[in-house]
Amino acid sequence: MLSKLVIAVLLFHVSITISLAKAGDCGDEERSALLQFKESFVIDTSASGYAGAYPKVSSWKQNNSCCSWDGVKCEENTGHVIGLDLSSSCLYGYINSKSTLFRLVHLQSLNLADNNFNYSQIPTTIRNLPKLRYLNLSASVFSGQVPSEVSQLSKLSSLDLSLNLDGVSSDGLLTLKPSNLETLVHNLTRLENLYLSFTNISSTIPESVANLSFLTSLALRNCQLFGEFPVRIFQLQNLKLLSVRYNPDLTGYLPEFNQSCPLSSLLLAGTRFFGNIPSSIQKLDSLEELDVGGCNFSEGLVPSFLGKLTRLTYLDISKNNYGGPIPDSLANLTQLAVFRIVTSHLTGPIPSWLGNFSKLIYLDFSYNRLNGSIPKSFSNLKNLEILYLQSNDLSGTVEFQMFQNLQNLYQLHLNANNLEFLTESTTVNATVPQFTILGLSSCNIREFPSFLRYQKNLQKLYLAENKLHGQVPKWMWNMSTDTLISHPTCYKGHVLPMPPPSILGYEIQDNKLTGEVSPDICNLSSLQALDLSNNNLSGMLPHCIGNFSDPLILLLLANNSFHGTLPQTYSKKSNLRMMDVSYNQLQGQLPRSLANCVMLETLVLSVNKFSDVFPSWLVTLPELKVLALRHNGFQGVIGKPENSNGFPKLRILDLSYNNFTGEFVSEYIFSEYMP
Repeated sequence: MLSKLVIAVLLFHVSITISLAKAGDCGDEERSALLQFKESFVIDTSASGYAGAYPKVSSWKQNNSCCSWDGVKCEENTGHVIGLDLSSSCLYGYINSKSTLFRLVHLQSLNLADNNFNYSQIPTTIRNLPKLRYLNLSASVFSGQVPSEVSQLSKLSSLDLSLNLDGVSSDGLLTLKPSNLETLVHNLTRLENLYLSFTNISSTIPESVANLSFLTSLALRNCQLFGEFPVRIFQLQNLKLLSVRYNPDLTGYLPEFNQSCPLSSLLLAGTRFFGNIPSSIQKLDSLEELDVGGCNFSEGLVPSFLGKLTRLTYLDISKNNYGGPIPDSLANLTQLAVFRIVTSHLTGPIPSWLGNFSKLIYLDFSYNRLNGSIPKSFSNLKNLEILYLQSNDLSGTVEFQMFQNLQNLYQLHLNANNLEFLTESTTVNATVPQFTILGLSSCNIREFPSFLRYQKNLQKLYLAENKLHGQVPKWMWNMSTDTLISHPTCYKGHVLPMPPPSILGYEIQDNKLTGEVSPDICNLSSLQALDLSNNNLSGMLPHCIGNFSDPLILLLLANNSFHGTLPQTYSKKSNLRMMDVSYNQLQGQLPRSLANCVMLETLVLSVNKFSDVFPSWLVTLPELKVLALRHNGFQGVIGKPENSNGFPKLRILDLSYNNFTGEFVSEYIFSEYMP
């Protein structure tokens, strides 16, 4: 009897152990589905943009419990897979409706954000996951129509389809039909978070969005929305984030706010919201971000009541026709990290109390009418990274030493003021901030600033309209491997200096440079823009000028004294879009290899000594819009190009002051006149 009892107890413990083991595993079917899903992709570190991305599926092994795999969450009692987080997992490949992912029918949370699914469409079999409460497919290169099956996931509380962008154009790849949006809003009544930014919706916002009583976040940036924004959405009791930025055809107005409104982020920039910002906005005790830049709010003084929003970390009221002085009430906004009032009508001095904004990272008061000097208190802004004050009426002396302690400052624009920028100091050395963009045009600079020799990251340097003289110092070309020297327009040296080979843009137009262009220019293989126009350069153009840099987009050599023929070779890999060699002394025939420049949009050859027939062979250039041949020696009859219906996009053709004969038949040239 005792032995039977012992056996029974042992069997009970064995059964408990077996059941517990099963509860801790996800089962063969789900393990197999996950492993097959893993095998359908390759690992590519460039597929994820997040700095901390890593391939989570690397931990997935056949002989391990899949509930212990990275990114996998199981239900404690049943062992079913209920959560899958493969965000930023470096996955690259396609996903379709046959994917084994959709066998995981118990999933409640699915996060595939920040991978590259290579323009896959969102599979319609997403409907096989009816228990989903959280779905995040953002920033993963999905494209096409958002399937109506997403609307069948009625338990969803969070849906994120945002930031599915084309890697080249940065355009949104997803489209959501207005009818599908209506259905989605109607069916997904439990939604708390709805992120559709950069999804092409191209419709009005349904009034029914105001019925989503649980909604806390609504992000509809760059969705091509139009019509009037439903004002009832502002009355949602739980709404904290509202972003409809950059929908230029979306109108609306701000209602009166009450104390109970929990809004923390109100982002309306780039819309056509109109009227006034109501003074009741000061009741929004939780508001941390206010961006109404580029709207149509009424003209007038900068609203002083904004100073009551003391929790603000982000404030942008640019391009709303606000004017007058910056009100002292804004001195209370000491939590600001971003403060922008751009392209407005601000007057008066820059307040010195801004030096108390210790958390400030980005300050932009450009394109106003501010006067007076730059406050010395700015030297206290130790966290400042970007300072834009260009195009004001600022005056006085600015010592570079003011910025020397701002080690985080990497973009500084002081262009187009009446400042006198002093750079020489015994304390200026290699400890100066490392700039990527530095704008010092019209700053009465008399010699090249010595602190530039310590710059290692400079990409754009603006020294236009100063009082520089003499030759560019040799160290200028060694201060950075990626420096872009941009139009130092008052440099009065004697010869054209050669920048480092890795330079991206070399724009030194409107000077008094003389001499010839050195063949060393052929070493600038990364160049995207070359502008030598309006100088006194002479000699023959280097033979490489047509093919030394495949990335070259702009080639501007006008108004010099170049002679000889145009270089004869142009690469088939050329990205050239604009070529202007007008007002020189170039001669001979046009090189037929210009037909290789299939991206060319503008070709200006005016006022030279070219002698050739009409270049009908350029009809093969699909993007050519402007062709200027004025004041040359072109001759002969302008006939119909062979095997062609005319120049497909040509809009401007200048043939004046040449030796053409016969009748000009527009149908031969302009395709729009073809029968």
